[in-house]
Amino acid sequence: MINDRLIDAGDLPLAVRDFGGDQHPLLLLHGAGGNLAQMTTLARALRPNHRVVTVDLRGHGRSGEADWTWDAALGDLASVCAQLELDRPAVVGHSLGGMLAALWGQRHPECPGVVSLDGNPPPTRPDHLPGLDPDKAAAELARLHAVFDQFESAAGRVIPAEQLPDLVERQRMAARDMGANEKVWIEAFRRNLAHENGETSIRPSAATTARLRTLMNELDLTPVYQATTCPELLVLPTRNLPEQEPFAELYEAHRRYLVARAAAIGHLKYLSLADTSHAMPIEQPAVLAGLITDFLRA
Repeated sequence: MINDRLIDAGDLPLAVRDFGGDQHPLLLLHGAGGNLAQMTTLARALRPNHRVVTVDLRGHGRSGEADWTWDAALGDLASVCAQLELDRPAVVGHSLGGMLAALWGQRHPECPGVVSLDGNPPPTRPDHLPGLDPDKAAAELARLHAVFDQFESAAGRVIPAEQLPDLVERQRMAARDMGANEKVWIEAFRRNLAHENGETSIRPSAATTARLRTLMNELDLTPVYQATTCPELLVLPTRNLPEQEPFAELYEAHRRYLVARAAAIGHLKYLSLADTSHAMPIEQPAVLAGLITDFLRA
């Protein structure tokens, strides 16, 4: 039976969804701007072989609002494990969740395995873009960061009530375009709507969005991977999202950087998954579930 509940992490309520089962526990973590509902299809594919628990990270979905730090978020996960009695769970995360999974693995050598589904900070320096002329790389990074500035400026905005039905319909169309489960997609959209004082806004808030952007831009995972002793798998994309196409050369170069970095760390397992983008949990949940289960059984 699927069980939704709130747990207390100090003064912060955390929303969790337990998919049940008596197999070894697995924490499944969403990306920045998402919530636990986005991981539903992958969770269902994993459930035959794992007790899957998904979490709304702080500032997302139905969880509480609080200052975002890596330590605080890892503490939240520890609270989930303690209160749900999850003994040595595997940790699988997408995007931001993949970064948390990597940090969890570094701090928990007893962990049976961590899997990062394209959990990589964005490129911030020309040396993150091998093969591009440094001047062009700098110009492309400036152009990309201007787009991120626009996203950040729109974070947490209030949605006029008359616009909400149109936004929901756009989400339905997006789900169809992606070949995703429409019901799950709409649940994820609605789960990040915050209603307060008669107004509706989209989570995460502007403050949380800005904080996450800073944290991810400053994060260097190379020493994290080098220091991790528990089994770790990094799954990388091989193509762009439609919105990444205007920066195709930049993202192709960054994928080269990620592969080269992973290959240089001898104990790190990695693979570039054919015909997948950053949205891989939506695109290929069954394939990912098989990869994750096989990796954790090895």
